[in-house]
Amino acid sequence: MSKAVVILGALAVIGTVVGSASTFTVDQTQQAMVMQFGKPQRQVSEAGLHFKMPFVQDVVKYDNRVLDLDPPPDQVILNDQKRINVDAFARYRIVDPLRFFQALRTEAQFRDQVGRILNSSVRNSMARNSLNDLLSEKRQAIMAEIEQRLADETKDYGIEILDVRIVRTDLPPEISQNVYNRMRSERVKEANQLRASGDKAKLEITSRADRDKVVILAEAQRKSQILRGQGDGERNRVLGEAYGKDPKFFAFYRSMTAYRSALGRGDTNLVLSPDSDFFRYFNDPTGAKK
Repeated sequence: MSKAVVILGALAVIGTVVGSASTFTVDQTQQAMVMQFGKPQRQVSEAGLHFKMPFVQDVVKYDNRVLDLDPPPDQVILNDQKRINVDAFARYRIVDPLRFFQALRTEAQFRDQVGRILNSSVRNSMARNSLNDLLSEKRQAIMAEIEQRLADETKDYGIEILDVRIVRTDLPPEISQNVYNRMRSERVKEANQLRASGDKAKLEITSRADRDKVVILAEAQRKSQILRGQGDGERNRVLGEAYGKDPKFFAFYRSMTAYRSALGRGDTNLVLSPDSDFFRYFNDPTGAKK
């Protein structure tokens, strides 16, 4: 192999290495910062192939899309002295990579520092409100205040705060148990009151029904006595008229009635003389006395 070929091969390798070290690509979802010995030189926001000084400059890339910041939940004391666990998150976009790099360097440091700022803004805004405010229409105003606080605190970080939301607000476990016990006691008290009211209403209804029963029975007995008296009177009148019209038939009817009352059940023993007046219709259908 000749020296010329070796030299050309070596130059090709060196050219390839230098060429790869002199170019970099930026994706449509990225923006870049060209650094030289750790100092920012220029910003690149257009997607495509770009050039830099080989071996001297390097590139730091940042996402230019809408990003989420979700710090760990934090405990907040409201103005009614209630403690709640608040889980908030924010949406942001890196609009100035140079200021972002100068203030925070990396996205990991950004999440740590701005996450603490977000929790601090949530605490400061919620500390002046009650739990009822968070569940009312005032919630929107509170969220707007938190978003404005966070934007003011991070205005020098090269980012734009787009939205701040509260994912969840929970009571701490010990407070949740106390609230549950209090709610349970209130429900038990309410149930006892309803049960007592029901027992009272039941007693009133039962007493009223018993009273109505006594009144109805007394009225019925009174009417039955009147009707029975009227029936007996009518019977006596009819019998009196029958006796006046046919005394013999009336005597026969009375004897038959007496026989039915005395002998109808079959378990009556009578000790009488055979010629007793009670049996006169047995001896003679006409009832004639001997």
